Amino acid sequence: MNSSTITRRQLLRSAGAGAAGVALATGVGELLGRAGGSSRAVAAAGTTAGTPPGPPRWRSRPDLRIPAITVTRLEAGAASEPIFIAPYNAPHAQAGAVIVDAAGEPLWEHPLRGKIATNLRVQSYRASPVLTWWEGTVELGHGVGEYVIADTSYRTVRRVQAAAGLRGDLHEFRITPRGTALLTSYVVTEADLSSVGGSRHGTIQDAIFQEVDLASGELLLEWHSLEHVALSESYWPVTSDWDFFHINSVDMDDEGNLLVSARSTHTVYKIARDGTILWRLGGKYSDFEMGPGTRFAWQHDARRQRDGTITVFDNGATPAVEALSRGLILDVDESAMRASLVSQYRHRGVLSGSQGSVQLLPGGNVFVGWGETPRISEFRRDGELVFDAVLGAKYESYRAFRLPWSGRPAQAPAIAAARSGSERMVYASWNGATGVRAWRLLAGAHAGALRAVATGPSQGFETAFALERRTGPSVAMEALDGAGRAIARTRAIAV
Repeated sequence: MNSSTITRRQLLRSAGAGAAGVALATGVGELLGRAGGSSRAVAAAGTTAGTPPGPPRWRSRPDLRIPAITVTRLEAGAASEPIFIAPYNAPHAQAGAVIVDAAGEPLWEHPLRGKIATNLRVQSYRASPVLTWWEGTVELGHGVGEYVIADTSYRTVRRVQAAAGLRGDLHEFRITPRGTALLTSYVVTEADLSSVGGSRHGTIQDAIFQEVDLASGELLLEWHSLEHVALSESYWPVTSDWDFFHINSVDMDDEGNLLVSARSTHTVYKIARDGTILWRLGGKYSDFEMGPGTRFAWQHDARRQRDGTITVFDNGATPAVEALSRGLILDVDESAMRASLVSQYRHRGVLSGSQGSVQLLPGGNVFVGWGETPRISEFRRDGELVFDAVLGAKYESYRAFRLPWSGRPAQAPAIAAARSGSERMVYASWNGATGVRAWRLLAGAHAGALRAVATGPSQGFETAFALERRTGPSVAMEALDGAGRAIARTRAIAV
């Protein structure tokens, strides 16, 4: 008895046809630390996407309806790790957390009802890889919610709250090597804003970050922007509930100092553990001489890299002060107090008004999430665009990452049967499984008498078998790993 599989997955490869998107990279020297090199510009052409597809129709998981990504360029130099996004803000579309593979095929979808997710990524918790994300609602441009830690079987192992009665904000949740978490929060308070042209009885958002011990829940550090930053540093117009600072990333360096990005002041701050601001990079009162091409505006995601450089996503918009958004790599010389441009990464036509991220990949490539603009891109260090994709349904994703991940869900695979024209079809999927290479169809007179009748390669998120007339009436599916071993099995259903 034979059954056949129905292949629907397409391999994506850019051929350079159609309208071109352009990535531009300029550098000071060829590499960080190579003095005396001349600036250079490298352009790479890629394809632009058409209308993103609508929500997929997974027969085995009809509850999952998050359009993932449409890959428009995929070159041999692109990284192979999965991509982590948290799509939201598309009208009438499901929001949540999503992992896709290197070709854009969904691996895991985690839909949320009445809430959104941001900042989905892999981190280390208790010496094990975990998924972390924020989930909640948005108020006044910041988040009100909590942080989720899930293991490799996608079971929630912990929900983390901000300490001291504050509410967890969407902008940051960073697990440190010290076993602590850096997180952000906002509080609206009354303030005299007359010094900056506002009301004596105005309201302002105090942007806060905390460091919380994950083992004990103890609050180790709490920093308030209103206590350390002058109102005059802000570029944002004074309004009620004035968002004068807008913290959007917090990171820790090897010495335990904090690196904080403030969108509304166009500044990255280095802050000591006692709360003292050690220096300002950018903004009205920069402590650094800002070399050509280094000034940024309305930025996000400031990170200190292992080589000492700092990466920043330069939005340059809302309101627009630049033509295009950029991913930046900056050499920040703390002895000479001078910032120099190492590289910048742009995409034709992309000026992202909010959000965004820059990630340096282990192989040297640069991965950019364009935030409000529904696109993610990967560049070689020299600026060549090797991967480009658009998010379905014109979603936004606060950040985007490429990271190693191996998931084996605690839930069993799902199965469904349906007719397609004159054929009977069986569909199977295992939401979040990264090790499935093939599926085996089992059939028999009843659930206790099933035997193998067909085997076929995995077709992506969902695999389908066409049944011959006499197959069944009971069927089930087994997920197989790369060695052909059964690693999970669906329940049996009647067809």
